[in-house]
Amino acid sequence: MKPADFQKKILTWFDQHGRKTLPWQIDKTPYRVWVSEVMLQQTQVNTVIPYFERFMQRFPTIETLANATEDEILHLWTGLGYYSRARNLHRSAKKMAGKIFPATLDDLQTLPGIGRSTAGAILAIAFQKKAAILDGNVKRVLTRFCGITEGLSEKFTLEKLWKTAESLTPEKRIADYTQAMMDLGATICIRGKPHCEICPLEKKCIAHKLGIEKNLPIAKLKKTLPVKQATFFILQHQQEFFLQKRPPVGIWGGLWSLPEFTGFLAEKDISGVCWQQFNLKPQHMRMGQTFRHTFSHYHLDILPVFMKIKKKPSKIMDNDQQIWYNLDVSQTIGLPAPVKKLLYDAHDSLSKIE
Repeated sequence: MKPADFQKKILTWFDQHGRKTLPWQIDKTPYRVWVSEVMLQQTQVNTVIPYFERFMQRFPTIETLANATEDEILHLWTGLGYYSRARNLHRSAKKMAGKIFPATLDDLQTLPGIGRSTAGAILAIAFQKKAAILDGNVKRVLTRFCGITEGLSEKFTLEKLWKTAESLTPEKRIADYTQAMMDLGATICIRGKPHCEICPLEKKCIAHKLGIEKNLPIAKLKKTLPVKQATFFILQHQQEFFLQKRPPVGIWGGLWSLPEFTGFLAEKDISGVCWQQFNLKPQHMRMGQTFRHTFSHYHLDILPVFMKIKKKPSKIMDNDQQIWYNLDVSQTIGLPAPVKKLLYDAHDSLSKIE
């Protein structure tokens, strides 16, 4: 199929079925497009929408984002995952504050967390400049359309996909085309069982002709994720819970979390560890149910231990960044979603043993 024919089919489909009222498509600015594209990395549109709206309400400009604290930003990001994206937005905002928003592929890629595809999407959608994209949705559409049976992890495959994406990208209506390709992959050419019967590319799609659309793209074989174990201590004094800030890099970097012990502790050992680690004796204690939280590189099985203490010490453990957090008082801090859930569960868990 000639590029012009491909583009016509994609744009005709977009005019009839494409998404045109997403929050970042309204009152479109480079800033709003940039934030949305970063949020959409590894995350579906429906999940992103409420986070984007709250983020824009709190940080309507690059300057407000640059002047915010990391805790304020991570607080609004809680539950969205991949928190390095939030920290990269903050770093980029500080770099861009008071300057003209970058409008070239090279300049955009100097910003933390911006790769070739994200930079292309920003250029196309915000600036109407010709630039190809190759996010997960577009890879899937093009791999099936071209019948590419080599694995996506192969360098040759990616180079071939980029050349294809660039050759098919139009000079005009670039923003609509870019959104259309993302929409097609997200709503029609989906993982598993694509909706080929309503796809504008059905008749020319090689994978569909060969009946192998469900098998493509061929991704790198997933490795079995290792499993780690940790005991989380939920220390409560009256209505407050003890939290400490994690290091700026690594898992949950820069977020506030609970003291933890590597491995699962037996109930008989809890009091001794609590005294050794925190120099505290719990007034009440209850073992919670273990649950699993999955990161990109491993599973973490968490055993929560709920403890009430009679006297609140000024400092616990050798960590200068620690607070007593009150759920009833609005505090702008970033909390990992599992930790936030544990804190709210703690009220019920401890009330049952009083």
